[in-house]
Amino acid sequence: MEAPTAPDPAEPLRRERPPRRRCAGGPAGKPCGPAPRRGGRAGVGGRLARAPRGGHGRSRRRSVAFGPHGPAPRIEEGPPEAVFREVVSFTPAPLRDRYYDKDTSSPISFYFSSLEELLAWRPGEDDGFHVALSPPEGRQPPLRSGRPRTLLCHDMMGGYLDDRFVQGSAAQSPYAFYHWQYVDVFVYFSHHMVTIPPVGWTNAAHRHGVCVLGTFITEWQEGGRQCEAFLAGDERSYQAVADQLVLIAQVLRFDGWLVNIENALSVTAVENMPRFLQYLTTQLHQRVPGGLVLWYDSVISSGQLKWQNELNAHNSVFFDSCDGFFTNYNWQKEHLERMQGLAGGRLADIYVGVDVFARGNVVGGGFDTSKSLELIRTHGFSVALFAPGWVYECLEKKDFFQNQDKFWGLLTSYLPTHSICSLPFVTSFCLGLGTRRVCYGQEEAVGPWYHPGAQEVQPLFGEGGRGRVDMHSCLADAWNGGSSLLLRGAIPPAARAVPVRLFSLQVPAPPKIFLSLVYKLEGPSNVEVALELTTGDVGSCHVGGVSALNETSSRHSPRPLRVPPTKLARWTGRCGQHLSGGWVQRCYEVSLRGCSLRDLFVTFSRPPGSRAEESFVCRLGELQVVDAESLLSPLPRVQATSVSHVRWQRAPPQGEGPPSGLRLSCTLHWSFLPRHVRCFRVHCGRGAGGASPGSGAPGPEKPTFLGLAFVNQYRVVDLAVAAAEPGQDGRVEFLVEPVPKEGFRVPQAEWDRVAMLYSMPGT
Repeated sequence: MEAPTAPDPAEPLRRERPPRRRCAGGPAGKPCGPAPRRGGRAGVGGRLARAPRGGHGRSRRRSVAFGPHGPAPRIEEGPPEAVFREVVSFTPAPLRDRYYDKDTSSPISFYFSSLEELLAWRPGEDDGFHVALSPPEGRQPPLRSGRPRTLLCHDMMGGYLDDRFVQGSAAQSPYAFYHWQYVDVFVYFSHHMVTIPPVGWTNAAHRHGVCVLGTFITEWQEGGRQCEAFLAGDERSYQAVADQLVLIAQVLRFDGWLVNIENALSVTAVENMPRFLQYLTTQLHQRVPGGLVLWYDSVISSGQLKWQNELNAHNSVFFDSCDGFFTNYNWQKEHLERMQGLAGGRLADIYVGVDVFARGNVVGGGFDTSKSLELIRTHGFSVALFAPGWVYECLEKKDFFQNQDKFWGLLTSYLPTHSICSLPFVTSFCLGLGTRRVCYGQEEAVGPWYHPGAQEVQPLFGEGGRGRVDMHSCLADAWNGGSSLLLRGAIPPAARAVPVRLFSLQVPAPPKIFLSLVYKLEGPSNVEVALELTTGDVGSCHVGGVSALNETSSRHSPRPLRVPPTKLARWTGRCGQHLSGGWVQRCYEVSLRGCSLRDLFVTFSRPPGSRAEESFVCRLGELQVVDAESLLSPLPRVQATSVSHVRWQRAPPQGEGPPSGLRLSCTLHWSFLPRHVRCFRVHCGRGAGGASPGSGAPGPEKPTFLGLAFVNQYRVVDLAVAAAEPGQDGRVEFLVEPVPKEGFRVPQAEWDRVAMLYSMPGT
């Protein structure tokens, strides 16, 4: 059966901004008023009829009529914004329940519970919210290097909790994972037949070079019936299922599947299972670079459901048909010894399962999980940590971060790390959650928020200056996002400085790099803070703009820039300055020839003349390593922002009075190539928030931040706007700000904007 063809989610529809219409006989350059409504017809209650829609995740720019689920007619064109018109209607917009929260219309993650649902799926407009920003970032060593790996299988309370909200939520005390540098594969697990990883997890993992798998699971009697339906027939049946699984991973940009058959199989079905696995694996490798299919230790070759806790002759046929084997959890040392003789050259493809909840006859779980890892690594196998969210589910929530750090800190000697191998490299250390939102030192909003996809690259926790520095994430203050990295330690009397390795890199260095560190020292302190780096290829590497720490060292201390280079002034205007909130930015420019970047350190040095122990508490707010040449390339602009899928509600009354205004939900779409961007920040302007709507040009007041987007669309949810007065238009404006991969702020004049004029029916 021929697999359906996936649209390329990386390529948004290219729609050029149409030329501005000119008023006949008017002054040159004067834009016209409302465009003629070509082909439009009146709808119920004066509402215009719905316009046609087209394109993957897009509305047709040619629309001339607008209902609650079609795009508004564009009536003005040209700088600084496009304007659409809408007649308010309280008829609910027809949104698909699978993709949107029924109460708020916010986009939510989805799954399939049956073969029928899986086979009926076709990529469509609503899937646009669920496409990951990019494939996994490059890393060293590669996943298939043969080094034993670490797999994290995330199973928490049935799955799809607060993480199901694609654009984030206001969850208080949510679960967060941030020890990504110790993990190679992330599996999102639930008991739904086709468990599709929420895109926030995929974006966070990919940012750290970690591949992400969904779960294909069947269980109990219903699972047996489903398996018979696609495995007991001819090859077209199981190939159709495999094609759909591949298509989902390809379109939504995650990396493969864990296959878990927890029910007995008939003779015919179990004979076809290896063929299904082989076909699924082959197709995935062709369509998803780096794709991975793993088999869970459950059914054996006779068709019985009989966990083996090892790879053996009863289940090796499944291992031979895919990329790897995930064992059950009740193994002992003798199981590992037997497997060594069966694995051949594929030791790293056997993921020995460790249940962190320590259910059954296990070697170690909980805070004793290291006992299991020690045995596994001694025998040369990969490890699959199942449900490490134990620290969140079973221990005190108020102590979550301390327990999380303790759990992973006990395992680090058994968890090899991987290195970052691409530039630009930028992080604000944000965990993707917080008690407030901060943007470059300025508070934007107060209140809890949770957005897993907004998590920035996390450091090598546990590298704390050879035990002299405690390093952990802290929500109490932030430079950009919701948290910062807190380092607390002391410089002993015998030491000049204490270096702390933050990141491991293996990056061929461009001729010139720009580096920036934003930090804040808490309390009175004379300790000096500096950024240091190490280089490879010491024999041929030439480094300029640094002070070598000694003649043979590959670690260098760049000299801070006092005056930024003129050509980079747009990006480096804050260098060397004391910023709001007590933050300081230090900038560096380093020339390199024949080098590779290896490690990034922050170093704490004692002040001149000091011989006593020097204590310090320092927050890191942002770290940037950028090819200086890339800063000279113009950033593409966001274009063609449009509005669709509008939903109006009356705002609840204030006290005993009448309704105080309106609540607006709508979907914004725009055109931009994702490879240039870290994310988009979406704002609203004049007329929102219950202010006087007006209908004139937008004012200079600061826009209100709404949220982050990691695709070329965003769902505005329950935005408070003023009700339009009779005979007048209300106005709401939306602005889309691209955040480039280099991490610098784009001036507001270069954001795209769209305005919507709205009126009440019959006015």
